[in-house]
Amino acid sequence: MAHRLRSVGPEFAAGAPVRLVFAREISAPPERVFHALAEDVTGWAGWFGPVTLARPLDGGAGREIRLRGGARFRETVLLAEAPEVYAYRVDVTNAPGARALAEEWRLAPAGAGTRIRWTMAADGTAPFRLALRAARPGLALTFRSAVTSLDRRLTR
Repeated sequence: MAHRLRSVGPEFAAGAPVRLVFAREISAPPERVFHALAEDVTGWAGWFGPVTLARPLDGGAGREIRLRGGARFRETVLLAEAPEVYAYRVDVTNAPGARALAEEWRLAPAGAGTRIRWTMAADGTAPFRLALRAARPGLALTFRSAVTSLDRRLTR
């Protein structure tokens, strides 16, 4: 059953009870990476493995995301500052135990490419927080695979 989460702002990514941060450098330039994140929302299903559906809502101010396994999210874009940061919060989800969720993608030039830093920020019940922390290795692998796939997509 879907439930509404607490509304949080961009600062939540820096101070959430659970913060999972992953970083990697890719060869695609920041402008192309930002475009893929913020403007080509439907393209997420082509490079971010768990995503089965991604579509913009409300003229780009929100997103609907569906993941393999049945998780669903309705999100609000918090920041879209090209080509440096893209952040959004989850407003409604069917993930049990979640109380607040936000993600932030920070992009910085790295030689001819981009350093990507993805922060997943969350609050929830004690079992939810514990499960999210335990999922860190799997999320790290998912992130590495996703940005590698994104880089291949952007540089061919």
